[in-house]
Amino acid sequence: MLPEFYQFQHPTKMIYGEGLASDFSHELEGLNAKKYFVVSDHVINNLGLLKEVKEGMEQGGITVTGQFLDVPQDASIESVEAISKQATETGAEGLIAIGGGSVIDATKAANFTFSHGGDFIEDYSGAGTLTEHLKPFVVIPTTAGTGSECTIAAVVYDIENKTKLAFSDSYLLPVLAILDPLMTKSLPPGLTASTGMDALTHAVESYVGIDTSPHSEALAVGAIELIFKNLVRSTENGDDLEARGAMLIASNMAGTSFSHSMCGCVHGMAHPTGALFRVPHGVANTIFLPHGMEYNFEECKEKYAKLAYFMGEDVSGLSVDDAARKAIDAVRNLTKNLNKAGGLPIRLRDVGVPEERLAEIAEGAVEDGTCIYNIREVVAEEILVHVKNAY
Repeated sequence: MLPEFYQFQHPTKMIYGEGLASDFSHELEGLNAKKYFVVSDHVINNLGLLKEVKEGMEQGGITVTGQFLDVPQDASIESVEAISKQATETGAEGLIAIGGGSVIDATKAANFTFSHGGDFIEDYSGAGTLTEHLKPFVVIPTTAGTGSECTIAAVVYDIENKTKLAFSDSYLLPVLAILDPLMTKSLPPGLTASTGMDALTHAVESYVGIDTSPHSEALAVGAIELIFKNLVRSTENGDDLEARGAMLIASNMAGTSFSHSMCGCVHGMAHPTGALFRVPHGVANTIFLPHGMEYNFEECKEKYAKLAYFMGEDVSGLSVDDAARKAIDAVRNLTKNLNKAGGLPIRLRDVGVPEERLAEIAEGAVEDGTCIYNIREVVAEEILVHVKNAY
């Protein structure tokens, strides 16, 4: 059944290919910016990836005005404000993020005040606060998971209050995303696995959310099929550039999908888990994905049954319930294989979450903005059952 109304917009230009990260300056023509401030992290810098990108930019006539490398595990308010301040002081005309989700989100959020000034929290919190375009923002992801290079959202950690703040606006979208599998080649197995599961969570939740549409569903299904075919491969063998490239594309597709149809209770549980106990977002999503699917089973089983096929399951002759169970089992089997291949944690007890504080996760899920889009109302005592199952 078609929705009565939906809209789809994807202005970010995406280019894919090996070696593009060091040879994309011509893509910046027409953006009215020749001077860029670069944001990354110390790991990317120490691997020499940042040097390759900067040299390619400078050879193409682009000036790098400065760099910021101190983005923490989760993009923080402090890092966002520092990026904006330093980029402004260097006379930059645009921003380039080279890294994973935290680097991208921090840079994305910094573009608010870098472009228009004001107070980051007071002026831009929430959704739809912008009325005009921001300065040019280019992204080169080094992980295949968040899809932040093509989403309208940025998540920023409030250290003082131990909570994650969500910012959403169509103007936040980067103008250019460069998907180069060489930039993910050095990603360790554990991070390869957890970021890939982050992408899978985006795809599954966007496929079944209340705002899903034919466009978002098609992207989600395509992403899910690519992930099931390539995530274990890329985790077991980081030099498998075909698998690495497929995961970058899958992450981008899933990000585009959930940017339109949003996420649900899995993210609702993952966000407070990360904020309260510093569990990396991809790991938290890994742990909660099958349990969130269980929570939504009755409302989503027809769609789960369809997804099972794209997960590589044989569902011929099965009832809807049995085929849907196959999809949840496929997710659980995938996480088990990733645990073997990359040491990916699959239970809350494995990441140091105290059993006596599980109720705080359930309460946080109810308050999390993603649960507004969940297909089933998120009730604390009901979701707590599944949080406990994840322990």
